[in-house]
Amino acid sequence: MGLDLFAGIPVTDYAAALPWYERLFGKEPSFLPNEIEAVWEVAEHRYIYIVQQPERAGNALVFSYVSDLDDRVAQIARRGIEPAGRETFDGGVTKVIYQDAEGNEISFGGVPG
Repeated sequence: MGLDLFAGIPVTDYAAALPWYERLFGKEPSFLPNEIEAVWEVAEHRYIYIVQQPERAGNALVFSYVSDLDDRVAQIARRGIEPAGRETFDGGVTKVIYQDAEGNEISFGGVPG
């Protein structure tokens, strides 16, 4: 049995948020279901989307474990976005935290090196 995953990030202003997420993910959305929602396929059958929902904006927590943490962080930095924080856990796992303008937290984790 397969697993499709959609993780949603509510934002106040879709048009203002869209360019930041395009820079974070390094590409345009995979598809646009409607005029207030954009979806990126971040891995096969796994999606992150933004949606204009002002009443819920700023409270999302999305974490993705990746095998290329250092490269990903460097690529995001080249697109003009710096981490809001970084945490290191036992075993050498690192979590790199990004925050959009509303405080939604999008993090990538992995073993550096």
